[in-house]
Amino acid sequence: MVLLLMCLAPITGKAQTWQNVMLKRQITHPQPMTGLVLWPEQARNRHSAYGKSIQLEFAYCLPCKVVKGCAEDGTIEYDWSSFDALLNEVAGRGHQLIVRFRYEYPSGKDVDGQKGTTAVPAYIKQRNDYQETYAADPGGDGPTYYADWSNAELQRFTLQFYTDFAGRYANDARIAFLEVGFGHWSEYHIYGTKVQLGVNFPSKSFQKKFFQHMKSIADGMPWLVSIDASDDTYSPVVADNGLMMLHFGLFDDSFMHKTHEIGTTGGYNERCWNSIGKGTRWRKGVCGGEISYYSSSDQKNFLNPEGMYGHTWEEQAAKYHITFMIANDAPGSTYGTARRFREAAMSTGYRIAVKECKTDGTVTRLLVTNQGVAPLYRDAWFAIGEVRADKSLKGLLPNTETWMEIAAVPKEDGSDIHIVSDHILPKQEIQFNADIEGETAIRSVHAANAPTTCYNLAGQALSRPTHGVCIKRTKCLVLK
Repeated sequence: MVLLLMCLAPITGKAQTWQNVMLKRQITHPQPMTGLVLWPEQARNRHSAYGKSIQLEFAYCLPCKVVKGCAEDGTIEYDWSSFDALLNEVAGRGHQLIVRFRYEYPSGKDVDGQKGTTAVPAYIKQRNDYQETYAADPGGDGPTYYADWSNAELQRFTLQFYTDFAGRYANDARIAFLEVGFGHWSEYHIYGTKVQLGVNFPSKSFQKKFFQHMKSIADGMPWLVSIDASDDTYSPVVADNGLMMLHFGLFDDSFMHKTHEIGTTGGYNERCWNSIGKGTRWRKGVCGGEISYYSSSDQKNFLNPEGMYGHTWEEQAAKYHITFMIANDAPGSTYGTARRFREAAMSTGYRIAVKECKTDGTVTRLLVTNQGVAPLYRDAWFAIGEVRADKSLKGLLPNTETWMEIAAVPKEDGSDIHIVSDHILPKQEIQFNADIEGETAIRSVHAANAPTTCYNLAGQALSRPTHGVCIKRTKCLVLK
């Protein structure tokens, strides 16, 4: 028995010999769930030129368009067909949608053709205890009606609506992210109108309930709020440690405008990022937004390689760990070429790379890093064929690395190593960088044709392998 143990001891060690696997890959386009973003109409009209330069589209969506009524027991009655048609159109271009539901839109005519009509469902508007307020020209943006936040049914509906939405769409690959909020365009402000909490803007107590509710229902879908939620005139978030700990992301609706940064006049936007983001929110929550419309030229000029207002796009995308940014008016401008769009889009989000790839003939190990400016916020896995790695790429921070193990052996050229995700479309691909030279003749220990030589305890070669004990290029001892 002692002799047997002594003879078998070296076998285990030899079975763990690791060999490099050839792996050659290159990231050639913006990655799913990242990049510059167009509205569906612009994406449709410019698809031939810009379709491969973007991965995302953005749309406001209206609760009143999908809600048909409410049953006596309180069940909300829906018709999601128009929303699904939008999702299918966007997905048909190989893109995912960023969704933002809203109630107020100054001068917006998409509810009933009248300027400023709220998108509150009709069944609520028909209640005797529901009364909206009105402003003729708040902030110079035109006629605006405001939802009645004193109404208990509007509050109940809002919570139930997001519950029902998440239940239906939280794991729908056609949707990348969800933006939520209140006020004009759901951007957490009603500039030009006197704020009346609990009347034309939700009370802070309801907002707290809403944030806690979103945490409970939307963990499967990354959700974001405006950086304006840092303003305690409107919001309870910054003053509440419990709310600050939630993993929501941030969107900035006037990114890179002239006074965006501290050191310019005011620096309001950067102060908001610092206040509600604390410099670390990007680690768990998606960061994005929209290039400024403060000047009609901002969207047209922000891609200037020389910069705008003293800052380049790449610099700002890295500083704020941007995953996506709406840039609907940039295409066709001097700097908004399809080539520049693609280049700028690739400066956002995650960028996966493999530094080492090894196999022992049974499993494969990858040393993976993130060369991007932000993590991946949804699950994705390295895989060999259908076999996924033991850990997800979700949350891998920039400039960090981790080992991952796959219980399979790749082809000698590594061609069957890829990244899979349940949160991307069939037309999409998560790419990665790799430049690894391999060793020849890598095979699984379970391969039927693996060359083996086996010996018994007397040192005599056996004529055939015995129950898979023999290992490639290893002299192993078996009892005869």
